[in-house]
Amino acid sequence: MSSELFESLELIEEEKGISRDVILDALESALISAYRKHFGAAQDVRVIFDEEGGGIRIIARKNVVETVADRENEISLAEAKKVNEKYEIGDVAEFEVTPKSFGRIAAQTARQVVFQRMHEAEREKMVNEYSERENDIATAVVRRIERRNVMLEIENTESVLMPNEQVRNDNYKVGERYKVFVVEVADSVKGVHLVVSRSHPGLVRRLLELEVPEIGEGIIEIKALSREPGSRSKIAVHSVKENVDPVGTCIGPKGMRVQNVISELRGEKIDIIKYSDDPAEYVANALSPADVLSIEVDEENRMCRVVVPESQLSLAIGREGQNVRLAARLTGWKIDLSSAPDPRKKDAVEEQTSDNVVEEEVEKQEAVEE
Repeated sequence: MSSELFESLELIEEEKGISRDVILDALESALISAYRKHFGAAQDVRVIFDEEGGGIRIIARKNVVETVADRENEISLAEAKKVNEKYEIGDVAEFEVTPKSFGRIAAQTARQVVFQRMHEAEREKMVNEYSERENDIATAVVRRIERRNVMLEIENTESVLMPNEQVRNDNYKVGERYKVFVVEVADSVKGVHLVVSRSHPGLVRRLLELEVPEIGEGIIEIKALSREPGSRSKIAVHSVKENVDPVGTCIGPKGMRVQNVISELRGEKIDIIKYSDDPAEYVANALSPADVLSIEVDEENRMCRVVVPESQLSLAIGREGQNVRLAARLTGWKIDLSSAPDPRKKDAVEEQTSDNVVEEEVEKQEAVEE
């Protein structure tokens, strides 16, 4: 070892933010392990660093005894007094045991320890930085596509978008930018990597939060969200101020706010509905765009029996049951759908029939008068 090592520790501390004491502690542990491996496994030793001369000394510690039974951990009184006259039986004697050939081992160990600590510090720094991004959005650039995996770059860090985290609307091309949801910052033996998703419900939530400042201000709350990635999402919103329309605020002027979210999701439909503590009203809103004629709430089975107009039954159910399925997930209530004739149509038919009868009666009277 040389004094240059100790000088470099100062630079590492300044540039990398790694305390020199942390490196020296790690180096001491590594040197003790190296010494025990090559020169005496059972010895109790410590390391003294000579920063000015650039050297190290290995100091052994042994119990002073009358008769030695364990040569690795004990020293006779006579031998101890050769080191220092003050030692008596029962003391712990310390004396230097640095091997002449230990310099090369020490230098090699020092390089390994410094490199390892720098690598660990970089990982710790990365974990700390990205941990703040968990459950948030990051902008990713597509770097390459390997089979079904999409390799992304996020702030100079590579991440993999796995097939189960992709959505069908995305046609990934190298160089394109995507917003992704950071699910987790994982630290494994292979290094730090981000677990990201385009299919996570959190992506829709955060995109809407970014578009609607009233959410960040606490005026509007996202109470629930259900999603079928790439196809449709339903979001229940609530306003803490009576004079603020939560649905209209989230949709935005000319629909621009929600349209920006839809564009980022490559055309995924977004239904924003008003939340209510009343299960009947909440479920009715969740079944939008279908109208609801009546709802019977079964609290015990947490089920709502919903009647919709015959003409809107397929709309309430949705393609392959999607609308009612998303509504049930959003509200947390089972939904039993049935249909009935639309009373509005019935009234219209009756009114038309009545008009026809009047017209026929007038025509008869005119015929008689002629």
